[in-house]
Amino acid sequence: MAFFTRLSTKFSLFVALLLCLCFTGVQAEGINTIRAQASITTNGQLSINSRFNLQLPDQLKQALTQGVPLNFDLNYQLTSPTLASYRNRINNLIGGDNLIQYRLTYHPLTGRYRVSMGPTFSTEYNSLDTALKAVGSVANWRVVNKGLLIGVATKEVRADIRLSLSISKLPKPFQINALTSRNWQLDSGWRRLLITVD
Repeated sequence: MAFFTRLSTKFSLFVALLLCLCFTGVQAEGINTIRAQASITTNGQLSINSRFNLQLPDQLKQALTQGVPLNFDLNYQLTSPTLASYRNRINNLIGGDNLIQYRLTYHPLTGRYRVSMGPTFSTEYNSLDTALKAVGSVANWRVVNKGLLIGVATKEVRADIRLSLSISKLPKPFQINALTSRNWQLDSGWRRLLITVD
């Protein structure tokens, strides 16, 4: 009897280990932050560098290959120091420069993916994985007015960044899918930026 008890204990440990190995090999669908950094420049601006790991669910991959463009928004928010944050919010309401818009499209004739950043810059990629690495990647994005953070210590500055699928820019039938299915709701959530001095 003791033999069977030891055998069942070892077997259950083996099954648990096997399950752990299986689940670590599977990448969760969604948006994960790889890099979220910012530096205070000598002229008092905040310079943001970011990179995200974006995994599309099968439904979104299928919609993309059928010609549905996917739009993503990269936003930032400055929350501290309070006075600078308040001024920055007012400037963003007037100017609206607190986000970068990415557009991911598939071209069936060439079999290539295009990532457009804003209205002017676009690049084509041979694979979806490579194109997804470009979505949300930004370097040296200057976000606050010059002089706003002069004399402010890095420990006093708090800023967050977020990448999300823009559901409002999907075609109407897909917007309904987005409201009812969690697969269509891709959002990294607000991630705190690591602030350094330039």
